[in-house]
Amino acid sequence: MIKNQWYAIASSKEIKKNQLFSLKRLNMNLVLFRDNHNNINALIDKCSHRGAALSKGKVQNNCIQCPFHGLEFNGDGNCEKIPALGNFSKDNLKRFNIQNFLVKEQNEIIYIWYGNNKVSSEIPFFEELKDDNFSMKEITDIWNTHYSRAIENQLDVIHLPFIHHNTIGRGNKTLVNGPKTIIIENKTIITSANNEVDNGQKPLSPKESKIKNTFLKFNFPNIWLNHVSDNILIFIFFAPIDDENTKLYIRFYNKITNFKFINSFISIIGKYMNNIVQKQDKRVVITQNPKKSELKIKENLLQGDLPIIEYRKIRDCLQKGGFYG
Repeated sequence: MIKNQWYAIASSKEIKKNQLFSLKRLNMNLVLFRDNHNNINALIDKCSHRGAALSKGKVQNNCIQCPFHGLEFNGDGNCEKIPALGNFSKDNLKRFNIQNFLVKEQNEIIYIWYGNNKVSSEIPFFEELKDDNFSMKEITDIWNTHYSRAIENQLDVIHLPFIHHNTIGRGNKTLVNGPKTIIIENKTIITSANNEVDNGQKPLSPKESKIKNTFLKFNFPNIWLNHVSDNILIFIFFAPIDDENTKLYIRFYNKITNFKFINSFISIIGKYMNNIVQKQDKRVVITQNPKKSELKIKENLLQGDLPIIEYRKIRDCLQKGGFYG
């Protein structure tokens, strides 16, 4: 994982008031809950007393109450109560404190800060999606692969006529021009498919190629946007579960008409189309070996893999605490 980043890890609708939500993210077992002010809190899902999963407990007194012996932990991870010691005993509670994590809720997404105490104020998202005229529907799926592989798949323009030969890759456009790839501020990759039917012509170089009206954007560490048109956007955040599993949250946005209820219905259709396309990808991506991508993993890459090459270079620099470009 890249340290010192805000990772999108869950959808807001998954976290209900007065309920505990258990999830594994970034190789950690976590428990999330909403406090009395509807703010999200995230703690390590392990009681400091006897190691029980706190997610099997309940929300009590604005805390998580352990299901095993009733210890209570507030949103900061501080132990507020140990029933066995009596209601008025506050001695030695500090040694029972557990790890908590900084979380933010924006854009109907739960973000977690993964890193040190120097926290960035910038939450990753795309300005295009902040238009209130959009209607949105979401599907999710878990892929048995590292999140880097899932991300690279969404930057891959070569695979379209093969994986998606009967959906978004129709037309047998196997010759890959470019692709032109733009890097912005060491955090954003912009590219687009500029493929053609192979009639014996030489592919254009990345410099000769162009960013088309339908283009892709990726923001580190784990959010992606397919700008289909100004009125149709497909957004994915790739929530890392562990080194071999990723949960994809796939959202279809549209504002095709001036009527919200019609756009909502269109988004439902779009959601199911997204599901068909992602399952075509998933069938093959989960077979890639190794499951985790790295800058150098003995793959023979092509000119058409330029967005993936740039992604690997930037990710490698960020993992090392550097700046690419």
